[in-house]
Amino acid sequence: MIETQSDRATHLAELIRWIGRPAEVVIDRPMGSMHPKFPATVYPVNYGHVPGTMAPDGSEIDAYLLGVDQPVERFHGRCIAVIERRADIEGKIVIVPAGQELTDDDISAATRFQERFFDTLIRRA
Repeated sequence: MIETQSDRATHLAELIRWIGRPAEVVIDRPMGSMHPKFPATVYPVNYGHVPGTMAPDGSEIDAYLLGVDQPVERFHGRCIAVIERRADIEGKIVIVPAGQELTDDDISAATRFQERFFDTLIRRA
């Protein structure tokens, strides 16, 4: 768990190193599914984690899979950005299909269903 600003900065730097790298995402909340704690929230995008990684909350690094218009179980793509949650212990990485690019506005619009509850900043390499 992140306890200091230094820990938070270290975690953010680790996430930023993902930008431009390929990543496999295991989708545990496919597009169209409901949030496990807040059933009124339906995922308009695929959301999951990167296997074999570690986030500050003790689980694996979370990832939004954007640019894929159907529910999937796993996906190999490329990280194009990090969503920094300024007052939360962890950020999220943004994965897209190889060769695809999205603007910050595209990312914000696609993730607004969940990120609207946080003070966020989209980071690029």
